[in-house]
Amino acid sequence: VIYLNKLPEDVYRLLVDGSTSYLPFRDASFGTCSYHLTLLDCLHAVSKALQYGFLDFNRFDVDEYEHYERAENGDFNWIIPGKFLAFSGPHPKSKIERGYPLHAPEAYFSYFRKHNITTIIRLNKKMYDAKRFTDAGFEHHDLFFIDGTPPTDAIVKKFLNICENAEGGIAVHCKAGLGRTGTLIACYIMKHYRMTAAETIAWLRICRPGSVIGPQQHFLEEKQAGLWAEGDVFHSKLKAQQNGNSKVAVTRILSGVDDISINDNLNKLGRKTDMKLYDDDDESSCVTQGDKLRALKSKRQARSAATGPLMLEENKVHTRSSSQSFRLTLQSSVQSNKAPKSSSFSNGPGITKRSTRSSAGNCSLKSQCLNSRLARSLGNLHALNSDQDSTLNEAKTGIKPLSNSTYQLNNINVANSNGNFTPQRMATDS
Repeated sequence: VIYLNKLPEDVYRLLVDGSTSYLPFRDASFGTCSYHLTLLDCLHAVSKALQYGFLDFNRFDVDEYEHYERAENGDFNWIIPGKFLAFSGPHPKSKIERGYPLHAPEAYFSYFRKHNITTIIRLNKKMYDAKRFTDAGFEHHDLFFIDGTPPTDAIVKKFLNICENAEGGIAVHCKAGLGRTGTLIACYIMKHYRMTAAETIAWLRICRPGSVIGPQQHFLEEKQAGLWAEGDVFHSKLKAQQNGNSKVAVTRILSGVDDISINDNLNKLGRKTDMKLYDDDDESSCVTQGDKLRALKSKRQARSAATGPLMLEENKVHTRSSSQSFRLTLQSSVQSNKAPKSSSFSNGPGITKRSTRSSAGNCSLKSQCLNSRLARSLGNLHALNSDQDSTLNEAKTGIKPLSNSTYQLNNINVANSNGNFTPQRMATDS
């Protein structure tokens, strides 16, 4: 799909030829699975990402992706480069809680400024004072809804309006930065790029494994037609304004237009019709789904670093977390998911090999090179004591940007959303 420009259906047909079949994969929630995604959905997602410029594999940096995906380095991923960054919710001070490193808002300032992020959207309860972002020059918005649930139409509408008028990139977070965060970003993608719900969920999980949880999946399926219709109206009016050579910012004109509303099937989804916009009693000190997801992510990262590769035994199914990055090469011998990347793509003419994974003998050299390029700017909080209050001062130094980064986040409003995005990170989800 990426290098040979094959259609997803053609690729999938080759893969399932004969008796070969592939299991679907599910969300990262802890309940009964009621929604499956398939390998074909993922192939369609990659194809659409190429079509809309979300993905330029020749510029994808696997080391950068894996660095910032880790909890101690920020736990964030770009979904649409230059437009949407999804991240785990900041905390009043940097510390380790339930084994998961938490970061103060100040820890993100330098990276956000370097990459032209101008707007922060919080979807969970108030864990930090929003003034810490606004005083630093960022816009900050609160759109609270309960962990693991779909948003109301009012929240979706306000989210889309904020994003369509943002001057720069948008950083969205809930508690873990997966369920609520992924669901609202998905609404924007479906509206403005006409991707199906399945394609959108697949792309979100490719970029940030574990995104979109439980009933949120069915919510996106139900909203697909309405969001597509809204997008058609939006872009037709946008085109008319551009043809009229209007000097007024088109996105701000259209932000007040509400020709089509999304049907809010509250009863079908089993949600409360009078949900409060904000309730500090929700997600209190009890362990929430967001806590479980963050603990799960922290655990699998620790396993990857400390206990070596995951092995697959012959004729046995190895159960993996749906939020875990998945790399599996079908070969006669079992390979680790941290093994050197196959050079199969490099055999073709004109193809640049993007991964520079080192062999065991070169690990030390690679580590030195990587550390010089990707500073552990948020600090490896695993090395700190949980009661060390001075970590807040360390976090305030901000995130050291990539010294040789070629990425610049553009001011991507819908008015120039045809635009040539260059992705910063991608992973695969099992």
